[in-house]
Amino acid sequence: MKVAILSPIAWRTPPEKYGPWEQVASNITEGLVANDIDVTLFATGNSLTIGRLQSVTNEGYAENPETDPKVWECLHISNLMEQAGAFDIIHNHFDFLPLSYSRLIKTPMLTTIHWFSSPRILPAYKKYNSDNYYVSISNSDRSPELDYIATIYNGINSDEFTFREDAKDYLLFFGRIHPEKGAWEAIQIAKKSGRKLIISGLIQDQDYFDSKVKPFINDDDILYVGNSGSEERDKLLGEAYALLHPISFNEPFGLSVAESMMCGTPVIAFNLGSMPELIIDGETGFLVRTIEEAAEAVNNIKSIDRNRCREWAFSKFSKEKMAQAYLETYKLILKLQRA
Repeated sequence: MKVAILSPIAWRTPPEKYGPWEQVASNITEGLVANDIDVTLFATGNSLTIGRLQSVTNEGYAENPETDPKVWECLHISNLMEQAGAFDIIHNHFDFLPLSYSRLIKTPMLTTIHWFSSPRILPAYKKYNSDNYYVSISNSDRSPELDYIATIYNGINSDEFTFREDAKDYLLFFGRIHPEKGAWEAIQIAKKSGRKLIISGLIQDQDYFDSKVKPFINDDDILYVGNSGSEERDKLLGEAYALLHPISFNEPFGLSVAESMMCGTPVIAFNLGSMPELIIDGETGFLVRTIEEAAEAVNNIKSIDRNRCREWAFSKFSKEKMAQAYLETYKLILKLQRA
């Protein structure tokens, strides 16, 4: 079986820091190659893979302000589509744009829908639904207007996350600095529970950071440590007393939640979107609805077994489990194509 993985090109695959879709595309690629599948990764030229690599640009457009994203997205997607006949299946991680090629090629295309950024993108998915195969990354993130072939949870590389049985006393916010992710709420939870908070993440909304987050940063009990790379991420997540995930939107998955539990660190999350699928309430963390409930949950974290967090994450969200699920889905698609 020859598989083409189409990764986004905002960042390197895997990303050095932020880039969740690129990270998942990388984990799938490496997981499939480990299963002796012939995989070609279409990504930036500076990407890292043990499979084959094809690229039209050396670096991601988010890393080079001189790059026009639309131009290089067009060149990147067309580079694969012009070679579609060389592959048995195309696995798309580039949202809806590649769907517009699907009626022009014979190779079946599987699209992992990582996120509906807006209801306005649904018409594209609906138009090509009958010609394509869609995978959701959680049951909660399914649109009732679309048909899906499977739900496959994102998988992470357990080797990159160190289990730590003994934690330090700080709380951690790890994610995009954006109103929907809840950095301000995390600060309030930390203050109410009387614990230090470390904030790490890409500043995606500068105005929000300047007005709602920065005024609290004092390098004492509220710290911002920037957009952390993989080694810093492992240390921050593993040594945290708990990860705070006080989102205000229906999170489709939440990689940091799975990564935290892979380190043995429990998660306190607002009960929205996929959180009930990722967290076992009372066993690997707590599902709450308010800042007050979250602060109370912090006081109950000592009841959570960190070994249980690791076991749960490995059983549900490992790279190996994800790769095997996608491989079975590829086989089903090829069987359906022959029918």
